[in-house]
Amino acid sequence: MKLIPKRHTGLQLAIASSLVLTLSGCANFTGIQSSAQLRSLPSQTTEVNSPSAYWQDANWAQQIGGKDLQNLIDVAIADNPGLQVAAARIASAKALIEATGANDKVNINASLDSTYQRFTEHGMIPPPLAGSTKSNNQIALNVGYELDFWGKHSAEMRSALSQEKVALAEQQSAKLMLSTAIAHAWVQLARQYEQLDLSTRQLAVRNKLDELTKQRVKAGLDTSTEIQQSLIQSSTLQAEINQWQEAIVLSRNQLAALLGQSPERGQLIAKPMFNASNSQTLPEQLPLALLGRRPDVVAARWRVEALQGEIDVAKTQFYPNINLIGFAGVSSLGVSNLFQSGSTIIGAGPAIRLPIFEGGRLRAQLKGKVASYDAAVATYNQSLTDALREVADQVQSLKTTDAQDKNQRIADAAAARTIDLAQQRQKAGTANMLPVLAAENGRISQQKLLLDIQIRRIDLQINLIKALGGGYDLPAAIQAPADSQASNPLRNQSQSSTQLLIKAEAA
Repeated sequence: MKLIPKRHTGLQLAIASSLVLTLSGCANFTGIQSSAQLRSLPSQTTEVNSPSAYWQDANWAQQIGGKDLQNLIDVAIADNPGLQVAAARIASAKALIEATGANDKVNINASLDSTYQRFTEHGMIPPPLAGSTKSNNQIALNVGYELDFWGKHSAEMRSALSQEKVALAEQQSAKLMLSTAIAHAWVQLARQYEQLDLSTRQLAVRNKLDELTKQRVKAGLDTSTEIQQSLIQSSTLQAEINQWQEAIVLSRNQLAALLGQSPERGQLIAKPMFNASNSQTLPEQLPLALLGRRPDVVAARWRVEALQGEIDVAKTQFYPNINLIGFAGVSSLGVSNLFQSGSTIIGAGPAIRLPIFEGGRLRAQLKGKVASYDAAVATYNQSLTDALREVADQVQSLKTTDAQDKNQRIADAAAARTIDLAQQRQKAGTANMLPVLAAENGRISQQKLLLDIQIRRIDLQINLIKALGGGYDLPAAIQAPADSQASNPLRNQSQSSTQLLIKAEAA
């Protein structure tokens, strides 16, 4: 028979005794629980018409503005201070994970204490030490290990991992906001250049009309009133040109700021080459699963998970905390005796903390965590509601803009036909150049309207990209572990919505 050393037997009895006291002696958290409910997506399902429904990818900016726009976004992502802050938050979250992981490991440290003191003559220390003055010295190696019976360490790790995933999602959100802001500014710069060109052409036509009007006034065919009217329109166009020139400079300054650089950098940006054919066709149906990759929704979801871990940690505070401690070293009165064989000290045993009455501190702490969890659930629900509304708004506005574009193209074609008819009459000698120039002026006005509609459509597409999470591809670090599907209603909800669709209703 193998004999168990007494010190081991005593340690086991101490641990067993503490476990017996767990249910009867601990403070309790009865009645403290969350009533918050995570919102589910709509339940209707239909089939995806074609893979083209997933019309966004990581290169969406290149599809809109070519390499010029994509390069600007790449530079901004590399240099923008806001993204550097997000990267620092990720590093901080990783450090928290490392610190949390250390809780499961044995803690070893060394200590050295030396106190020079006079021992009282009226205390427990007998003569000849009583009344003497000596140094009390101790050198020890201390070992500690916390027994995680209640899952405290695993809950802390779950919370820390979720915080890292929140930081990753927030970084992606910052990237998406920055890239879409640059895309909007770039598209507006393209519009301003195109409108400047159209206004300059229109002013040239207006100047020709002014010259003909002056000639007709001299010939007595028109009055000075027509000259003044022409002057008003020319001055208005010149003011419009000045406004576009100012807008171009301001947009360049805005782009430079988004790049995290000085205004001089904005002057080096190449003139955008606007092409209406870059406008993408809106698919008939958009899967709601795309909302699952939207960074702010993902971040809100993982905040809920992180706070669930904090609730679990707070609950473990109601149970006994059992640590195994040990020490070995030397201790003596006076330095001369410190390293003699008789000065050796050694010990081991459990350290037990049993919360019985904490004045409501533990319950208040748990209530605070539950309240934070409820707020996180409400934030997630609101994020999902906002995301659904934003997608629906952009889809509806895009359908309306498509109809406007179709009607404006008809108007532009009619204006072009008016020029042809006026030129035919002028060549036939049945009319002068005034109708031709007036028709050209009208055609440019229609082209301005068409340009604004096309630019608005691209802006709406950028908004839809942002509303759906853009080219954000959920990294593996944010994927939910397969073994925790049942315990996390967020993951269940996300999976159940994979086949749900937003249908682009006709305007």
